[in-house]
Amino acid sequence: MSETATGPQSCDLLVTHIDWLITVDPQRRVIRDAALAVKDGRFVEVGKTADLSARWQAAQVVQARGSVVTPGLIDNHLHASFQLSRGLADEANAQQFLFEHMYPYEAANTREDVQVSSAFAALELMRHGVTCFTDPGNYHPDATIESVLATGMRLVAACSCFDKTKSVMGLLPASMIESTEACLEKTEALFERYLGHHHGRLTLSASFRGMNNASDELITGLKDLANKHSVKLQTHACFSYQTHDASVAATGKAEIERLEALGVLDENMILVHSGWLEPQEVALLVKRKPTLVCSPSSSLHNGYGYMAAGHHPELMAMGVNVSLGSDHASSGVVDMLQEMRMAACMYKELRMNPRVMPPEHAIEMATLNGAKGVGLAHRIGSIEVGKEADFVLFDASQPEWQPLYNPVSNLVYSATGSSVKDVFIAGEQVLKDGRLTRIDHDALMRQVGQAAERIAARLDMKKLLKGFWPVS
Repeated sequence: MSETATGPQSCDLLVTHIDWLITVDPQRRVIRDAALAVKDGRFVEVGKTADLSARWQAAQVVQARGSVVTPGLIDNHLHASFQLSRGLADEANAQQFLFEHMYPYEAANTREDVQVSSAFAALELMRHGVTCFTDPGNYHPDATIESVLATGMRLVAACSCFDKTKSVMGLLPASMIESTEACLEKTEALFERYLGHHHGRLTLSASFRGMNNASDELITGLKDLANKHSVKLQTHACFSYQTHDASVAATGKAEIERLEALGVLDENMILVHSGWLEPQEVALLVKRKPTLVCSPSSSLHNGYGYMAAGHHPELMAMGVNVSLGSDHASSGVVDMLQEMRMAACMYKELRMNPRVMPPEHAIEMATLNGAKGVGLAHRIGSIEVGKEADFVLFDASQPEWQPLYNPVSNLVYSATGSSVKDVFIAGEQVLKDGRLTRIDHDALMRQVGQAAERIAARLDMKKLLKGFWPVS
């Protein structure tokens, strides 16, 4: 990049005096006193403040002293429609969590509830530095798409698909029961409505929500649709011993083995959790290389044990793409920084090896690996020239960031998402000083309270709430 004869070149946004810039670019550069130049929603130069200030003149200049800047974080698995379920599924095993708590909650949600819940999910994610998330689908996907895109956030959306009403785990609520044909038809219709729209902030995927409530015909049919429309196919897999054992009991095959037998296991699949594996399934994952999503807080909250049984560090070392997801608000946190810390520290503890899962790997899981998982690594996931300008400013004056010798370490081991100050997506500031810029932040929070009251009125709260202390 060189200065023209007439002076500095014009750009839309210039961010200067960044204390620490974590790029996650091919060289994995960490730059001091850094700057970013953005034009037409893309990075046009990344480097030192002195150099870029001399070469670029911007319509908007942001002074980022006291900040650590990272690529936008990518949450590869979050149920946006579960954002209003916090506290409703505690102390529950896999079967209870799904069939006694979350499915009844989901069945009680109206379109309006899902719209509020999804907007609230986008708010909480952006306030913690996430610029793109993958939703496995619900029964009002248009409401999720509408509300999330209104905030300026990127979304990978899907329809929720189940076609087996009963498994050894339990019986689905009546409103969630659909035929194979209906699932395929609504997925195709979603693709026809949305593919190629919304200026690239919306990506679609095909989704069957669980292995044990999906027929072979649904799985292969959705895979055909995914191939036809060049999108990813996602599902939950191997998140508890109960689901693992149920698959063997019902089909004679463990979950990953079943996917392989159906011919759908490949690099265009996203497998959420993937902890409880047979030895031969580890080999299958290395051979087929789907993207795996590790969700530590989910396993910790419900005691699924898939972190203890999991092989994510070893699979990463063998070339499998492993990303991170926060899963749902019903497990408490929706904070990718906490997910990074849990993933890194849990595997150190479980392996009794401090060198396992260093912070650099955790950051890659939350950025570039997430982008690879949803097929967007050529556009987002790192800060480099030509990519879309998704980035986050962390307020490094907060106590958890100090002293600041190594921002990579602090980001993973001590900071939380609450230290996020500003978020930019494609060069647009969507969060300023912790508040949404596109929609009325305070009005949304009022709607959250109103929606929670509506949902509570439809549910048996005494049955859902778990607590040992009396409330009077």
